[in-house]
Amino acid sequence: MIAIDRRGLIAGGAAVLASPALQAAAPFAGRQAPAFYRFRLGDFELTALYDGIWDRPLDAKFVRNASLGEVRRALADNFLPIDVLPLPFTALLVNTGARLILIDTGSGGQMSPTAGSLVDNLGAAGVAPEQVDTVLISHFHPDHINGLRTKDDALVFANAEIMVPAPEWRYWMEENSATTVPEFARGVFLNAGRVFRNAGDRVTRFEPGREVAPGIVSIPAYGHTPGHTIYAIASGGHAVLVLADTANHPWLFVRNPHWQPIFDMDGPLSVAFRRKMLDRAATERMLVQGYHFPFPATGYIARRGTGFDFVPVQWQPVP
Repeated sequence: MIAIDRRGLIAGGAAVLASPALQAAAPFAGRQAPAFYRFRLGDFELTALYDGIWDRPLDAKFVRNASLGEVRRALADNFLPIDVLPLPFTALLVNTGARLILIDTGSGGQMSPTAGSLVDNLGAAGVAPEQVDTVLISHFHPDHINGLRTKDDALVFANAEIMVPAPEWRYWMEENSATTVPEFARGVFLNAGRVFRNAGDRVTRFEPGREVAPGIVSIPAYGHTPGHTIYAIASGGHAVLVLADTANHPWLFVRNPHWQPIFDMDGPLSVAFRRKMLDRAATERMLVQGYHFPFPATGYIARRGTGFDFVPVQWQPVP
């Protein structure tokens, strides 16, 4: 057996690439292909729609009850950078055969230069925005609602009913002002007003805990925001739990469900709901979809010691 060390392998590879006979015959594409992923759930067809990614800078305040060193070790253990947290955005389109229902809407290209591709990927999946019948919102953070409007404030999903959790609406739109919400949430408050105030009768408010569309039940998962709501989709004996931001990033908050990220407005309450939902997914062996999980953001939750782990699905064609 011939032993090849890493340095020799790299040097040999560089020599091969430098050979004129092996130069690429075409220029690099320089861009990513459209990103959507379809799968079947009973009689429904689901499509994960990639909106892009936000590299959020890390600091000592990011997790309230864990040190920056602990957070960096968790990231390094999973081959992630330790100076930023890569946060992908993935929405979910549900085709029931009769209706097209979009769960959350992406960033609208208004948060990061590397995000805002949801409408393009929706088109690549063969769906125009005006074909969407219903938009379900989990909560009012900008990366979940900004895709409702263009940068010029036009409504993107022109024919859709917009359904929002009533507790979320009350907190951001009725009970508070820019001076009564916590300072770190004032930007969220102002942005929610921009997105929703002129939406008029397009917005329907619902109390979490009931069915909001055929086969889709809303579930309260408060703490991340006052009205943060997730969804269980069921068809033909199969189900998927759409976690939204219940566990913001799998390698941090699924494996360490007791950690409290700065995004969670009520840390202890969010931890309680996080453990409850992860335990349910693991016990029932349910498919899950996490908004900030690696694309296509779909997989299973397994128990690991005192925490859990995210097990991604294997990519497969729609049967």
